[in-house]
Amino acid sequence: MIDTILLPFQLPFLRDAMLAALLVALPCGLLSAFLVLKGWSLIGDAISHAVLPGVVVAYVVGLPLIAGAFVAGMGSALLTGWLDTRSRIKRDTLMGVVFAGMFALGLVLVTWVESDVHLDHILFGNLLGVDRTELWTAGIIAALITTVMALRWRDFLLHAFDATQARAAGLRVGWLQNGLLAMISAAVVAALGAVGIILVIALLVTPGAIGFLLARSFGAMLLVSTGVACLSAVAGLYLSIALDTAPAASIVVVLTGLFLLALGWKRRGDRRAENMERPPKTGAAR
Repeated sequence: MIDTILLPFQLPFLRDAMLAALLVALPCGLLSAFLVLKGWSLIGDAISHAVLPGVVVAYVVGLPLIAGAFVAGMGSALLTGWLDTRSRIKRDTLMGVVFAGMFALGLVLVTWVESDVHLDHILFGNLLGVDRTELWTAGIIAALITTVMALRWRDFLLHAFDATQARAAGLRVGWLQNGLLAMISAAVVAALGAVGIILVIALLVTPGAIGFLLARSFGAMLLVSTGVACLSAVAGLYLSIALDTAPAASIVVVLTGLFLLALGWKRRGDRRAENMERPPKTGAAR
């Protein structure tokens, strides 16, 4: 038992995998609370798919893959916002058109360009094969996002609740919105080498949903979301070692299991509260 617990700390590639998983989970957990509260859960899905053509173009040009991913993700998000202000089509519809088109373009480029980069590694990650560059990238992005959230989380919270009130309070709503989009894009870039484009969706959505179910204040929701993301990263890696399965998929399985447990706990608490509020039954009249 002790040998299994200490195994990730004895092998270098498992130590790197554990560190990478935590560095990805931390910013995703922080952002997840805001995405769920603002109703932007699908935008993490959209941006994670939109980075694919940027990765391919960066490979062809000879630039770092993360640079192409960030430009593609952020550019697609800004394009969606620009179209939203210039058309009567709903934002979620525009999002579906833009980001689905970007992902399709990426698939076309992947099949057209001969490369040494395997599509599976881009889509599903390679947590057990992360290198020092990916670790440094994830660490820098995690530090930046954590710092921004620690300093300005109240501003982002007001913007998430009511953008009109945030504007009336003197906040730069455009900067807050674009800043949040930039941090989402950066988090996707950080997760690119570890958990891949597709599985990062769960890290950007599920922790915040669990925090929303369990917490009664946003501060607590933020702590629960971040803690659940980090806990799932560690537990998922141990699960993958025990079952010899893909680490990224195991992390998402743990996240989903925790969500179901939180949902059951919440429903049980709601039923108990309803029973306590229900008036006692009176005896039948004689």
